[in-house]
Amino acid sequence: MDLDQFADDTPADDADGGARCCVVATQQDTFGRCRDGIYPSPRSYARTRREFDYMAFYRTAPVSAITHYAPIERRIEQTRGSAGPMSADDWETLIDPFSDERVVVVFELGELVPLDSPVENDQNGVRGAWYCTIDSLRDTGTLSTLAERAET
Repeated sequence: MDLDQFADDTPADDADGGARCCVVATQQDTFGRCRDGIYPSPRSYARTRREFDYMAFYRTAPVSAITHYAPIERRIEQTRGSAGPMSADDWETLIDPFSDERVVVVFELGELVPLDSPVENDQNGVRGAWYCTIDSLRDTGTLSTLAERAET
């Protein structure tokens, strides 16, 4: 269980319910950087070209659930070795295990908002990117139900 929802300084879950959201899978290192305000994606991934206002995070461990979402504040293209939000360690940890891409789109995020009720994994997790509304995240209890509502 994530205890963010019980903290006094947690941002309110007040996003427009009809707003478009991209759901992505994150391992612990990636989720940690999301908390710091960035989510990098290889430029070749379709999500870097799609329109959406929020990102939601399916955490592979320790909870195996979609637990948070965040507003997208801006997108920045960064090339490996150039100055930007990604450090050399970020490239090694967050990109190299998944892609040999030299260019990423870094989504700069607002504060992470915990969902009152996480979307629990009752199937095989999230693969790729799913697109839904914020209300779908709020009103859905399981990944299988969300998969029926989401675009992939």
